[in-house]
Amino acid sequence: MTVDDRFSQDFREERGDRPLGIRNEIVTGPVADWATDFSHLEPEWAADPYPIQDDLRQRCPIAHTDRFGGGWLPTRYEDVAGIAYDTDRFSSRSVIMSNFRPPRDLAPIGAAPPISSDPPFHRDARKLLLPAFTKTAVGRREQATREFCHSLIDELEGRPVVDAARDYAQHIPVRVIADMLGFPPEDGPQFREFVENTLEGVNLPPEERIPRLDQLFDYLYVQIRDHVDNPRDDLTTYLINAELYGHRLEASHVAGTMSLLLIAGIDTTWSAIGASLWHLAKTPADRERLVAEPALLPTAVEELLRVYAPVTMARLVKDDMNWRGVDMKADDWVLLSFPAANRDPAQFDRAGKVVIDREENRHAAFGLGIHRCVGSHLARMELRVALEVWLERLPVFGLDDPSAVTWAAGQVRGPRTLPLRIG
Repeated sequence: MTVDDRFSQDFREERGDRPLGIRNEIVTGPVADWATDFSHLEPEWAADPYPIQDDLRQRCPIAHTDRFGGGWLPTRYEDVAGIAYDTDRFSSRSVIMSNFRPPRDLAPIGAAPPISSDPPFHRDARKLLLPAFTKTAVGRREQATREFCHSLIDELEGRPVVDAARDYAQHIPVRVIADMLGFPPEDGPQFREFVENTLEGVNLPPEERIPRLDQLFDYLYVQIRDHVDNPRDDLTTYLINAELYGHRLEASHVAGTMSLLLIAGIDTTWSAIGASLWHLAKTPADRERLVAEPALLPTAVEELLRVYAPVTMARLVKDDMNWRGVDMKADDWVLLSFPAANRDPAQFDRAGKVVIDREENRHAAFGLGIHRCVGSHLARMELRVALEVWLERLPVFGLDDPSAVTWAAGQVRGPRTLPLRIG
């Protein structure tokens, strides 16, 4: 099969013969009791999930819900880690908890390898990506990232109030990922729409959600075909030509991995940058110290990642079982809340407090186990550079209206609007 043959079929046709999986009714609305009826899509969770998680950790460390067809929410570090490392009993074939489950025959590859892959396929799919995300490879992108951050600040100069989420944080990972994949930088608004459809549209009926996801894959196939016709030195061309087990990657594998890089590579870093600026805006002592001691920033970045970890990942229970005292059923969801794990007092001293000079910090912001984020070096670089440039250019800032800050709902939490007063 030639490269052109692999990408001659429309992705929707390729998926068309697959069942949608187990479908569930839409369940939204106020939560009666977070221990027995949790929902990560409710506004109070988006606004401030930490008191809810702290309460659950004390009285019901593994919460349950009947929503989404049934699911579990562990809040202790040891339970989150236990599930993350247990690939025998928990599957990653879907990492986004929604109102339908993909069919079991998607395993072990999944729709977005390697994040959706189970062993043994996962290891080999992940190895394909490692060269693009080494410290050395990421280091080559730092100067361009820094220059782009400065250009964004240039556009903000003279404005007394700026939206640091919309006008700064979201643009940085969009540009970095577009450069890595060889996508047109002017397509950034489409990327943000893809992110929202994928991560914040999980409660839509499948007949609405699937077409929205198809828009993403339609776009990816246009880019893939362009790279087939015009190869260049980027990650898309690399994936098109990559081999696994002696064969070129399937078209669905290439597109699925690109969707992972586009969605996860943008929203997680966008959220981390925004949450960090939100913290510094409301905590003058930390902001002033980092302005005075810029060498402390790499240490502070780790602490900001711990306390405001943006990502929660899902797993699916493989078979009926009793797990640490709770009766889990096959195809139950499990939400691995890395933010809750990072605030567990049994794991971290002063767990709920931001300590920007914390020296020992084995946080789980990038996940645990075999699915630990392959792009962690890239995310750290983007977050550090974004904060360095902001603090250098705009060292005095605060929240303009704390009540105007809004946060994304779902499994990646970060500010969506963040009005800051400059000076």
